[in-house]
Amino acid sequence: MTYSSGFPAAASPDAKLLILGSLPGRRSLEVQQYYAQPRNAFWPMMGHLFGFDPSICYADRLRSLNSRGVALWDVCASAHRVGSLDQRIAPSSVCLNDFELFFETHPKIALICFNGAKAASLYQRQVLPTLSDRAAAIASQRLPSTSPAHASLTIAQKQEKWRSALASYLD
Repeated sequence: MTYSSGFPAAASPDAKLLILGSLPGRRSLEVQQYYAQPRNAFWPMMGHLFGFDPSICYADRLRSLNSRGVALWDVCASAHRVGSLDQRIAPSSVCLNDFELFFETHPKIALICFNGAKAASLYQRQVLPTLSDRAAAIASQRLPSTSPAHASLTIAQKQEKWRSALASYLD
């Protein structure tokens, strides 16, 4: 079992939308980039939805999202996990990110979108009960995971669900 530490939030101070994963996978940790697994549909989908080329360098992809008010982060600051699959995260090892502080320093966050079921369940069970009333009242929506491990929907089906959820953030 490997101990994994996540990344700092990729967010501008005026962020309005927070996309949460669970914990970076092995490839992401190796290269220190969110959603670095080449078959993960996250960057191609975000590029399509927000109008940028997903093949641009990582820093420019982050800037493209941040300039549109989109923040990226994970529910877990760290945890023990074998491999990259969310179901392999050892529940007793989860250390949560400081969401109360994040919401205090990013007061415009109006929607939290979970990239998959694990991020949503961890947040709802472990984070939500610890939040102030204001932070707990932020709207949230679980979306299909962009991970290639979750193949019950096609990329086009996933993208449509994401497009629907993010409609008010798209031009």
